[in-house]
Amino acid sequence: MRVLIVEDSDSLRESLRVGLINERFAVDVAADGESGLSYARNNPYDVLVLDLLLPKLDGISLLTQLREVEKRPHVLILTAKDRVEDRVKGLNAGADDYLVKPFFFEELLARIHALVRRRYAEGVPLVTIGDVEVDVVARRVSLRGEALDLSAREFALLEYLTLRRGHTVTREEIEDHIYGVNKLPSSNAVDSAICLLRAKLGTEAAGLIRTRRGQGYMLDEQQP
Repeated sequence: MRVLIVEDSDSLRESLRVGLINERFAVDVAADGESGLSYARNNPYDVLVLDLLLPKLDGISLLTQLREVEKRPHVLILTAKDRVEDRVKGLNAGADDYLVKPFFFEELLARIHALVRRRYAEGVPLVTIGDVEVDVVARRVSLRGEALDLSAREFALLEYLTLRRGHTVTREEIEDHIYGVNKLPSSNAVDSAICLLRAKLGTEAAGLIRTRRGQGYMLDEQQP
């Protein structure tokens, strides 16, 4: 899943970036509100982690302008502003959640996971498709009870297909949600990643990922 961090503190921004990458998210960052708004308008993020006290454009103004984006990300405000009226203002401006600094990274991560599940109408963190179990919180995949060793990219691909299961997703949609701005894929990267993922799933489970010729891919709970 793809996350945008808009935070003017260099140290915190980098810490969040590294932490979320280690949790297998595709992450982009911006240091001011104007850049953050531009990123959010031009890329399909799943979650936006947003500070309120930003240079060039404050967080509330960014939220207000973000309403114009057709498929805007779910927004988690991360700020030192802890008054009740600040929380109310942020939520009324369009935020989906509000977390006050200082904070524990584990709580931030749990809130991001919750927003991702809400975005894709997924009520539970553990999804079972055939013999495959995908734990989107623990970031684990198992096949008939045995853990699979997937790379971060392979997990991100399977996670996205899982959250969109039953729907055909295009190569462009997959690229948009598992690659960051500075990690643009090669022309056949998605097809290659699908092949590698199928190989790791094994002969039987590999059939869960169906190719829709000329359209894309679909994770189908009914194997052919």
